[in-house]
Amino acid sequence: MEKQKLPNALAVLILGILSIPGCCFYCIGLVFGIIALVLAKKDTALYNANPDNYDGYSNVKTGRILAIIGIVLNVMTLISIIAFIALYGFAVLQDPEALQEILNKR
Repeated sequence: MEKQKLPNALAVLILGILSIPGCCFYCIGLVFGIIALVLAKKDTALYNANPDNYDGYSNVKTGRILAIIGIVLNVMTLISIIAFIALYGFAVLQDPEALQEILNKR
């Protein structure tokens, strides 16, 4: 019997890769990372049930690791954005001159 590819292996890999640069775009990578982890969990369960019938588990493992890295980066970015807003206020983000003035005082 010929081995089948895991159904979401490529999607997990692509979403895991996209979750890393996604932290630069207002944490959209967090969504990619979570979706990749959910799909990786489904494929891992499918693979563990019958490992002789499926191929492409290395893509799932790689995508899962990249998704975890992407989630950590996105959470760190989100925390830094929240800290910046807490320290300087939301109005400063919309006024570059006020932001420059505050940063020059420090």
